[in-house]
Amino acid sequence: MNVVVITGPESAGKSVLARALQQRFGGVLCTEYVRRFIDERQRDPVYADISLIAEGQLSGEDAARAQQPSWLWLDTHLLSNMLWSQVLFGPPPAWVEAALLGRRYDLHLLLSPEGVPWVADGQRCQPDATDRRAFFEACRTWLDSHQQNYVVLDGSWEQRLSQALTALARHFAAPAGP
Repeated sequence: MNVVVITGPESAGKSVLARALQQRFGGVLCTEYVRRFIDERQRDPVYADISLIAEGQLSGEDAARAQQPSWLWLDTHLLSNMLWSQVLFGPPPAWVEAALLGRRYDLHLLLSPEGVPWVADGQRCQPDATDRRAFFEACRTWLDSHQQNYVVLDGSWEQRLSQALTALARHFAAPAGP
């Protein structure tokens, strides 16, 4: 199973790219649990929700992994939970990072906030480009410090897709698709 994580700041195109890659290559797409959590509860998360959100994200990922697809596309993972906890409330529960480090991810596609517009959707809270850039850098710092495989994607939507296809072909020695 090839496990690819699409990560980065909000409004950088993670969900759109994850769906596009899943449609092109097949496999299973695991969506971002926190969106469902907020929709179901009709409120913003609080610190006490961090563990519940992380558990929900892991549950979705585990269910997707259990299907043993050739490709598993993760529209974010626990790194986002950890960093959002830090941004909004303070350090996340220690078990979250331990759980993240205990899993195998083959490649992270880290989306830059530059090159695409921020779009409000009722759940996003970082309209300021400086905040999104800081989140991006926090992602990159974590990926570097934990020696994770990643490629930065930037530019227009089309450029991001093209860069993703190139990264997948290089990393997995797979065809770049149609």
